[in-house]
Amino acid sequence: MTTVLLTGFEPFNQQPINPAWEAVRALEGWAEEGIAVHIRQLPCVFGHAAEVLREAIDVIRPDVVIAVGQAGGRADITVERVAINIDDAPIADNRAVQLVDEPIVPDGPAAYFATLPIKAIVHALRAAGLPASVSQTAGTFVCNHVFYQLMHTLRAQPGVRAGFIHIPFLPQQAARQPVPTASMALADMVEGLRIAVRTACAMQGDLREAGGGTH
Repeated sequence: MTTVLLTGFEPFNQQPINPAWEAVRALEGWAEEGIAVHIRQLPCVFGHAAEVLREAIDVIRPDVVIAVGQAGGRADITVERVAINIDDAPIADNRAVQLVDEPIVPDGPAAYFATLPIKAIVHALRAAGLPASVSQTAGTFVCNHVFYQLMHTLRAQPGVRAGFIHIPFLPQQAARQPVPTASMALADMVEGLRIAVRTACAMQGDLREAGGGTH
């Protein structure tokens, strides 16, 4: 049995909803042959989000961890390649903290790469008719903070595959934006996460092909 931990963030930046959490919580209790999924909500707060994540890892002892976040403005499901060791927030977090040019882990490596089969996940998503690409930047807000802390926490556990996936706005969020903005239906996001989980559990390596799309 492969144990999977999925995380999604609480709403932030005065939004009433976060598609990451809505998609993740739709998979609460999901299990199929060989896969059991556990979920956790993370606070959109520097530091505290990583603490909640580490506690969940300690309790659940997952084989696969996929953290999910909102990327408003992106049109597709983007599977992140790299987390960088910097907090440089364009807005304040949910405790009104706005970090600028702060290392996430002092003296930590400059970056960590996801250990998920990122290109295989993108390939499987596209094969299912869902727009998807590999992304080269998770930003410098709490999403990247959690992604970096996730990989830093698991650095001594090479058998645990982990990474981060960004998803677009929901249609109701996009409708409130001042300019036309891309969105995705919740059902497609949920199906996308199912595909990502199945692919991560099935693949020991990744596809060897160029590209995959970038953001």
